[in-house]
Amino acid sequence: MAEWLPGPDLATFEEAREFVSRAAHVTPLERSTFLGQVLGSTVYLKCENLQRTGSYKIRGAYNRMARLTPEERARGVVAASAGNHAQGVAFAARELGIRATIFMPVGVALPKLQATRDYGADVVLVGHTVEEPLRAAAEFAQESGAVFIPPFDHEDVIAGQGTLGLEILDEVPDVDTVIVPIGGGGLISGVASAIRQRSAELGREVRIIGVQAANAAAYPPSLAQGEPVDVPVQPTIADGIAVSRPGALNFAIVRETVDVIVTVKDDEIARALLMLLERAKLVVEPAGAVGVAAILSGLIGDTGTTVVILSGGNIDPMMMERVISRGLSASDRYLKLRLMLPDRPGQLARVAELIADAGANVVEVLHTRQGRDLDISEVELDVSIETRGPEHVEQVLERLRIDGFSPTVGR
Repeated sequence: MAEWLPGPDLATFEEAREFVSRAAHVTPLERSTFLGQVLGSTVYLKCENLQRTGSYKIRGAYNRMARLTPEERARGVVAASAGNHAQGVAFAARELGIRATIFMPVGVALPKLQATRDYGADVVLVGHTVEEPLRAAAEFAQESGAVFIPPFDHEDVIAGQGTLGLEILDEVPDVDTVIVPIGGGGLISGVASAIRQRSAELGREVRIIGVQAANAAAYPPSLAQGEPVDVPVQPTIADGIAVSRPGALNFAIVRETVDVIVTVKDDEIARALLMLLERAKLVVEPAGAVGVAAILSGLIGDTGTTVVILSGGNIDPMMMERVISRGLSASDRYLKLRLMLPDRPGQLARVAELIADAGANVVEVLHTRQGRDLDISEVELDVSIETRGPEHVEQVLERLRIDGFSPTVGR
């Protein structure tokens, strides 16, 4: 570790903890036996999905706003966000008696929009991407004098997020590795800096691992370039960390304090979210589950006692339904098969019987004679089935093949 680190010093993190404690909970730390078996080490889940407003964002927002002068508070605050930051700012503003204006994209999920309004913020819908609300918020700040509250690139925000790192060391003093989701870098820069400084005082070293969504991974190329760079953001279910460019201060801290950064694909994230629902009984948003995805995907090993931060739990129920379906498919527990059948009575019943004999459950069937690729004497059967995993899938396929059918697997 470098002797000097950019960003807040340890005294600033401790001071931030005093501010943040007025609004945020000390969230539960749950041991995961399942992940411990996967990793071969003791694994804990730091449940910021159970935090007030549903994510860690309240920490940085409250710490930043609690430090505003009376004159700045009188001018109000403004922010731009598609979800968690909006709710954190709105909640903090309500607690501190500050008027808040939040710019959000038109297509924002209804639960996030309603929660932000319920916390008392004035919400303005503009544009269809996060960049458009950001521009609108900057213009509003310039015209009205309201104080802009950034989502990650500010020392007060970083210090607030870093209080999470201090909690982890309090709860698991022998922690060896902390796994942190990364978007713009506010959370990991705060957590890594606070942990590095506190553990150095204790004569220990803690490994910090960051995880980004593969479709929005700005940190690996930025670190390779030696400075923040823009990357094209592709669609990802982990919209909470879909940031095209690292924050400048965040990048400087991450470069000095984070050991390694890995990326995970959407199917891996969906599988992690499903595991958290089934094994840990925790509702976590896709962005909050990337650390678990990295473990399940085998990207992380030899970590010793490990803490994985679940950074948020604000997921739209409609999105959850789609993600669960994707997670089932990624885990080979939901399978779509296509079969070409002779157009004669009993073929559909025979396929259903074979699938049942193999112990699988049919959930949906599409049987059609229409299609350019079909012979006049053929029908196409698309069948969706529930299975118990990869080995069971092979058993189902083999049972159909033995009986003379040629199933193809779709998604």
